[in-house]
Amino acid sequence: MSRKNKLRKFAEVLSFPNVYECYNVQEPGLVGVNMEPVELKGAWLERHFKNDNPITLELACGAGEYAVGLARLFPNRNFIGVDVKGNRLHAGAKIALQEGLHNVAFVRTRIEIIDHFFAANEIAEIWITFCDPFPRASKENRRLTSPYFHEKYRQILQSGGLVHLKHDDDALVAFTLETLEEDSRCQLLYKNLDIYSGELPIPELSIQTLYEGKHLAAGKTIKYLRYTINENPISS
Repeated sequence: MSRKNKLRKFAEVLSFPNVYECYNVQEPGLVGVNMEPVELKGAWLERHFKNDNPITLELACGAGEYAVGLARLFPNRNFIGVDVKGNRLHAGAKIALQEGLHNVAFVRTRIEIIDHFFAANEIAEIWITFCDPFPRASKENRRLTSPYFHEKYRQILQSGGLVHLKHDDDALVAFTLETLEEDSRCQLLYKNLDIYSGELPIPELSIQTLYEGKHLAAGKTIKYLRYTINENPISS
């Protein structure tokens, strides 16, 4: 993508009412339309969505294809896509506005500081779809299913709240299963190492991103895990 095109997207996204951005990791805070500061922690339902429906986060959402797809499937639920790249979020945010999907929003920030923008028990579910698997052992803590990130999620996820992982990377899935086994607070509720070998277990899995299409075309199998990370998991 050319620098000129990126700058155009950065400028355009400043006018989007469904996008919030954090520009300073050292002093975390969100801004909305025209760079106006906003305080949404603990108040997403009241101040943005203006309803009482549960909130699902999609982490490392890229262009927001999955978050938008979820919003289409479930109009009575709220969705927030999170990614550090503003030019990626532009695509999903623009589509949501064009389609009048008021139940999806986007946040540009590093996931490491996500607890600054969501309060305890504010999030019902988390989706992680085709994130960077960080295969090098030295970057283990950057994997979004690592113990480090699970501790972050515990600060915002409701008791029994679900975490969904959909990915093609065998090593990341194996790492996640090992992480769950080693933490007594976690409970694996469902495992499918080839979701397209039979009927899809839940409608959410029918959404396919550009990356998933490429992985399938390359002959890779798509895996799915569903689990909880806190002391009071709901039944499967």
